[in-house]
Amino acid sequence: MKLRFMKSTPGQIMMGVALTSFIVLGIRNSNSSQMSLLPGLAKTETISTLPIPTPEYKYNNINMAFYDAEEGLIKQGAVLSEIFSSLGIGISTLHKLLEAGQDVFEVRSLRAGKKYKLLTEKTSQEPAYFIYEQDAINYYIFDLKDMSGIEKGQNPVDTVHRAFAGLIQSSLWNAFSDYEIESRQIPVLTSKMEDAMAWSVDFHHVQPGDQFKLIYDEYFVEGESVGIGEMKAAYFQTSGKDYYAFKYNNGTYDGYFSADGRPMKKAFLKAPVKFSRISSRYNLNRFHPILKRTKAHLGTDYAAPYNTEILATADGVIERIGRTRGNGNFIKIKHDKTYSTQYLHMNKFASNMKKGVHVKQGEVIGYVGSTGLATGPHVCYRFWKNGKQVDPLRQNLPEPEPMDPAMMPEFNLAKEALQKQLEAIDVEVPAQT
Repeated sequence: MKLRFMKSTPGQIMMGVALTSFIVLGIRNSNSSQMSLLPGLAKTETISTLPIPTPEYKYNNINMAFYDAEEGLIKQGAVLSEIFSSLGIGISTLHKLLEAGQDVFEVRSLRAGKKYKLLTEKTSQEPAYFIYEQDAINYYIFDLKDMSGIEKGQNPVDTVHRAFAGLIQSSLWNAFSDYEIESRQIPVLTSKMEDAMAWSVDFHHVQPGDQFKLIYDEYFVEGESVGIGEMKAAYFQTSGKDYYAFKYNNGTYDGYFSADGRPMKKAFLKAPVKFSRISSRYNLNRFHPILKRTKAHLGTDYAAPYNTEILATADGVIERIGRTRGNGNFIKIKHDKTYSTQYLHMNKFASNMKKGVHVKQGEVIGYVGSTGLATGPHVCYRFWKNGKQVDPLRQNLPEPEPMDPAMMPEFNLAKEALQKQLEAIDVEVPAQT
């Protein structure tokens, strides 16, 4: 279910342009009453005139009515010199533009699949502008007429504030699909929910009947959705417990906070992989599927497709990195004097990973695989406390410090406004297909 709260338009609003119509007056002689022409005034006839093109301003006020547009897509491996050559524009022109616009446009930012346009003057058929559309909002204008350089611009963007509520029947991802959210928006919304609440809610253990709500921005250009913006607030109810996350930025604090003003970001992420499922838990008496005997499983397995990103669950330093027969490719991170974590069966390591490297919470350290003694793609996540391997899902980790009490009144005002909006959203059962 989607609700529109309000619509704001920070983009440019084009002003109407008045067109002047010229009327040619036909003067004729009349049989009944002769008309005397004023001295020097010649007899004229009514003639038809060509209509003046209706202005259509785009790309930093270029009047598109005066240009023909040729569109194309950047092909894999293409470079600007090849594109300009195919359009009949000399390489010297490109070099001059790149030199003049070197502080604006980075040649290596060209991406396959992106759109470009060549604007040609309708009267002279001379190339006037080359436009590279970096995305639906941002673009670069290469001035082929004056050779003055490269200009960066943005399309006017409408921001629509959205509210959504859902009932989980299997997973958070599937819940968005159950309510017919656009497929391209599902991974973005799911990721934003996890980014805000992953330290408090274990999205790998959601249950049928769990509820969630969120308030977020959606961006539109010329009436078409071009992306999801910031998530303002989120709510999740599971096992009878309510969780809230409110986005707040006052210059001193910036992030998601709980209803009592504590940062949602905690020392450790709940899991090292997004969009995965637990395939095997910490178990001291597990029957090993390959060794065919009982062997303690001192980790938690998260099943995910090959090459899914594996994330460091907390800040730390890589203590060990390598490969063994059982572990396959693995990394062990020391977080402080108390805690360490280990990640097994990687397909490969992320670039620049080596012993002694500092990593940040959420940083990609490797990719899911099945190296070592593994029956399928997963990451075995191991957790050490004071040198002993423990079940990470049963640890009571320290809570972050709350917000400065002096700043709580301002936070509470912002929080209460968002909380009222969340409470106003009804949770409906998704239609059965």
